[in-house]
Amino acid sequence: MNKSVKRAIMSGTLVLVGAGVAQQIAAAPADTRLAGIKAVVVIYAENHSFDNMYGLFPGANGISRATPEQYTQLDHDGKPLKELIVFGHDGKPDVSYPRMPNAPFRIDAAPVNRAPTQMVYGPIHAFYHNQEQINGGKNNMFAAVSNVGGLTMGYYDGSQLKLWQWAKEYTLADNFFMGAFGGSFLNHQYLVCACAPKFPNALQGMHVRLDANGKLERRPDSGSASQAAVKIYSSGGGQITPDDFVVGTTQPPYQPSGIGPGLGGSLDAADLQGNQAGGLPLPPQTTLTIGDTLSNKGVSWVWFSGGYNLALADGQQPAHVKRKVIYSSENQSVNYQAHHQPFNYFARFAPRTKEREMHLKDGDDFFQAIAGGSLPAVSFYKPKGMDTQHPSYTTIARGDAHIAEVLTKLKASPQWKDMLIIVTYDENGGFWDHVAPPAGAGWGDRWGPGTRIPTLLIGPSVKNGYIDSTPYDTGSILKFITKRFELKPLPGVRAKVGDLTNALK
Repeated sequence: MNKSVKRAIMSGTLVLVGAGVAQQIAAAPADTRLAGIKAVVVIYAENHSFDNMYGLFPGANGISRATPEQYTQLDHDGKPLKELIVFGHDGKPDVSYPRMPNAPFRIDAAPVNRAPTQMVYGPIHAFYHNQEQINGGKNNMFAAVSNVGGLTMGYYDGSQLKLWQWAKEYTLADNFFMGAFGGSFLNHQYLVCACAPKFPNALQGMHVRLDANGKLERRPDSGSASQAAVKIYSSGGGQITPDDFVVGTTQPPYQPSGIGPGLGGSLDAADLQGNQAGGLPLPPQTTLTIGDTLSNKGVSWVWFSGGYNLALADGQQPAHVKRKVIYSSENQSVNYQAHHQPFNYFARFAPRTKEREMHLKDGDDFFQAIAGGSLPAVSFYKPKGMDTQHPSYTTIARGDAHIAEVLTKLKASPQWKDMLIIVTYDENGGFWDHVAPPAGAGWGDRWGPGTRIPTLLIGPSVKNGYIDSTPYDTGSILKFITKRFELKPLPGVRAKVGDLTNALK
């Protein structure tokens, strides 16, 4: 036997390259249930809490188990709100929404009557806001610490959605929490590195403004403390902590980015001068990621992103050209969200490198790999913005149909028999949930976990018709991948959260 092949087998992983496709043969892991899983697929949707989408799921820890103490929302004086008021983009009550009792309510039923095919406001979902909303596990400040007030307490009857049926057939995790407090940017970073990026020497205006108690500083015109929605500085929660960790939306240094190329600068890069909307782009990061640990072990992986090729071409246009794909609803088929693409922030995947070519690919490549049975050992799939279920720019029905279609294609794939699919959400989108996130040593830390989110585990190796109440967070995905492929553990992954194996047969 060739010595190099022998070394690869002894190390646990052998990569054979043929017909342009990398296929992995891994040594049997210690947990025999993992041996048959040769293709892990992570589908990352957007912005819904567990109660918001699955609060009525039979047998799950849903809204019926919420106590009055958990769902009665308080004002900024600590008193129960007299009623729930939905605020519009102008900060004023939206008269198209009725005023409702201080309790959870159906968005898709009377008197609100917004169907899953209709868009609703997107509640603020940011790092410091989320912590104040959780309020030490009481979850009773969601309406008060929000730009939309009482809409945060709304939920759907998810039984009308396609993903609900997949959850009934396979495993629904009802104790899974978003890895980090707040919004999409930080939770996408957490998905790949279980960490928060660092940004020394950022503009002072990008830092959060906190009061003497470490809470968001309110503006003088915010109104009385008893109002359900108040005005605060750093409406996005502040991008950067006082000690330079990035916790809010900050743009990538490479295209596609929400910051276009600079005048006379490289069309591959974001303008180092930044822009008014996003501040400065984040400097390229070098923290260890799950991509690094997979590559270092010779395990094949790809981050597939819907609309990536279109967004890349859009982002590489000169500075004076209006872009129509990145953060744009003008192109209703894409609306590419640059801050949802975590590996584009890391120096290892800089433009025109082999690493970028190998590991950052378009959504169309994902579907071709599914059909051809050539998915890598680990696939991350980020749908294009319009297919993510994100409130405010798309509907839950559109994203539900798209993800269900992806699952149908995966089940028909030649790799299905060896596949584990994880469908989860980046964060709660500012929507209320009644379950307190885990806290304490080994369960929580400075970054999270935040509010509970839906997660489905699907595949031949998964328990059927099962509700898994093991405490998980986004880092559990990293823990599972690390365990399956015997990788170097990422230091930020929490010690006590589960590794998803309780969902396996």
